[in-house]
Amino acid sequence: MNLFAEAVAWIFSPARAEGALPLSEAIWTHLAFTFVSVLIAAVVAIPAGWLIGHTGRGREIAVALSGAARAVPSFGLVLLLVLVLGVTHKIGASITAFVLLAVPPILAGAYAGVEAVERRVVDGARSVGMTPWQVLHKVETPLGLPLLIGGLRSATLQVVATVTLAGYVGNWGLGFYIIQGIQIRDFAQILGAALLVVVLALVLDAVFALLQRFVVPRGVAAGRATESPGRRRRRTATAPNPG
Repeated sequence: MNLFAEAVAWIFSPARAEGALPLSEAIWTHLAFTFVSVLIAAVVAIPAGWLIGHTGRGREIAVALSGAARAVPSFGLVLLLVLVLGVTHKIGASITAFVLLAVPPILAGAYAGVEAVERRVVDGARSVGMTPWQVLHKVETPLGLPLLIGGLRSATLQVVATVTLAGYVGNWGLGFYIIQGIQIRDFAQILGAALLVVVLALVLDAVFALLQRFVVPRGVAAGRATESPGRRRRRTATAPNPG
């Protein structure tokens, strides 16, 4: 029996429903860490990103902070916060680390979505008497939702993979099985837990991909659908005659 088959057998073994951390509980804990961290990061980053995209102020600072945050090693950040906050606050330290990792892509998606709205659309909204708040709420935010969802998608995938590190500082999530497997040299357990993390990431990625397509405004989607034939006709009309 090869290692992959052993890993699959480990996942579906009846023993996974027993022990100090049943597999189902580990999966739900893993998802809970992911969703809570992304939610907190979204509450912080989305309003800031919308404000930056709408006003154009602070973009350089946001880009610099996002780049710096992405360069921080995830494992080192988790351990640092555990040491700073204390071993009695491992959950808070871990979530804080995951939030810091999730903020940059969400922030980038939020202000990039607003910035991507064509200026003539914004100018048209202002010309009909919309206030700055109405322009942001009724024009820029809906049109920028696909890029915002893309930022949330990127943050979620990054966090769901990084939550594995929580197994190093506590008996939480699927990372617990990976760390335990390394200690006891059970490679089937390591691979089985890693496969489950991959499955979670793929499922979440598919959900956000569908959501990203769903939030595209109907008018924009219709415009995209009719744009390609028009471009093809223009290219055909302007193409040189080979004869």
